[in-house]
Amino acid sequence: MFSFQKGTVVVTGGGSGIGQSTAIALASSGVPVCVADIDEAGIETTVAAITGVGGQALGLALDVTDETSVDTAFDMAEKWAGQVTGLVNSAGILQVAPMAELSADTFSKVLDVNVRGSFLCGRRAAVAMSANRYGRIVSLSSVSGYRAGIGRGAYGTSKAAIIGLTRQLALEFGRAGITANAVAPGPTVTAMTEELYTEATRASVLPMIPAGTLAGVEDITPAILFLLSEEARYINGITLPVDGGYLASGMLQTGDLAG
Repeated sequence: MFSFQKGTVVVTGGGSGIGQSTAIALASSGVPVCVADIDEAGIETTVAAITGVGGQALGLALDVTDETSVDTAFDMAEKWAGQVTGLVNSAGILQVAPMAELSADTFSKVLDVNVRGSFLCGRRAAVAMSANRYGRIVSLSSVSGYRAGIGRGAYGTSKAAIIGLTRQLALEFGRAGITANAVAPGPTVTAMTEELYTEATRASVLPMIPAGTLAGVEDITPAILFLLSEEARYINGITLPVDGGYLASGMLQTGDLAG
C-alpha cells in the first residue's frame, strides 16, 4: 500500500499491542524491523510472527528510560541494517489513579517511560537520520493528551507532552529531511488496556464514539504506516487522532435525537 525508504524501522514497545501490530505490518510490507522492548518474551513472540510471514526482524532488548540502553540498541540496529530510516515510539505504560491518590513516584514513572523514553529514542534517531538526510519518526500520543479523564492525571499529561515533543522534533530536524508526527488513538483495546474496559466502562464510553465501537490495534496501525511512508513526505509536526470520531463528539445526544 505504501512505499518505504531502504533501511530499518525501530519499533519500541514492539513486543505487544500497537507496537507489535505495527512491527508485523511493516515486515509484511517488506521492511526490515527492529523489535525493541524491555519484555524479552514479547520480543520473541513478535520476531517469530514476523519470520513466520517471511519478514526480517532483529530483536533488541531496550529500556527506553536508560540512555545507554537506547544508544546500544540503535548502534545494533544500524550495524544490522546499515541505517535506521524510521522510528515508532510505541513503548509506554498506563497507571490509573484519581489525582488526589496519584503518588509523585507513579507520576514520575509514567512520564519517565512515556515522555523521557520518546525523547531519548527520538533524539538518538533524529541525530543519526540527519547524517543521511532522511527519516520518519512516529510517536504514540492519545486522545487522553487532548481530553482529561478521571484517573488519567499521569497518563494524559504524558500524552500531551508527546504532542509537544513531536512538534519540537519536527521543527528542529525538518530541514534535515526528517518528519516527526504522532498518532493519537482513541479508546483502544490492547493487552495494556483490556482489563480497564469493563462492561460498565464500555457502556459509558461507546456513546461518545460516533463509530460506535472501541478500536483494535489493527485500526491504529495503518495510520502509523502511512506516516512512516514516502507518501507522507510533506506531513510534519502533526498529531493525527485515530479515534472513530471521539474528539469530534461534544455534548451527547439524548432521547429520540440519538442516531
